[in-house]
Amino acid sequence: MIAPLQFNLAPQAPTLRTCTADQCSACSLHGVCLPTGLSDDEMQRLDSIIGRRRRVPRGASLFRTDEGFTKLYAIRVGHFKTCQLNASGEEQVTGFQMPGELLGLSAIGTQRHSCTAVALEDSEVCEIPFTQLESLLQEMPTLLRTFHALMSREITREQSAMLLLGSMRAEQRLAVFLVNMGSRYAARGYSPYNFQLRMLRDDIGNYLGLTIESVSRLLTRFRKEGLLRVSNREIEILDPDRLKALAAGTSTT
Repeated sequence: MIAPLQFNLAPQAPTLRTCTADQCSACSLHGVCLPTGLSDDEMQRLDSIIGRRRRVPRGASLFRTDEGFTKLYAIRVGHFKTCQLNASGEEQVTGFQMPGELLGLSAIGTQRHSCTAVALEDSEVCEIPFTQLESLLQEMPTLLRTFHALMSREITREQSAMLLLGSMRAEQRLAVFLVNMGSRYAARGYSPYNFQLRMLRDDIGNYLGLTIESVSRLLTRFRKEGLLRVSNREIEILDPDRLKALAAGTSTT
């Protein structure tokens, strides 16, 4: 599913807002994380259960497949990828996460992580003990609604990934990926069409079911056809309407 986008011109690709505060109430990301819509008193109660801030160096794992589940992790700084081993024993990238998003949701039911989360750059997360969070969810309806919305967003993202790997053509897969990345940047107050890709093209190809050569070839094609401006990892969407139409399958480049 592609979220509706509103495009606002920005002169430079953004550096994502990061949180340097010690409390949720003072965090610049609270509008896209768990504290959304909480009162000051509720915010303080959530603050009281947040555990330590954990730094995760680039390339290090936050958690690994089949590890026991005790905490959720809210990303404060940096980006992550999640991956699993497929039936052939090869790594399959299942998603990319950015500041304000939660890691570990898929482990709630089984109490074991079904994927590995790897930092794409030096990152930092807030540890949220799940047992304590469960107690707050029972007492705070607003927090429960926010938590359900976050889980729904995660389910929708997984469904979108399955659709990508299904019937979509290669160029449509990449268009959907770029539009959705832009939508997530927009939710954080940035331009949805001028941003930096924090993941390698190899990871993008793995996620989309394409080779790295196909990803590079498509980016070159989009650039030549006036859809994008590409400079290393920086992406500027020059024709958002055409890119959205391509992503929706209603037009071709």
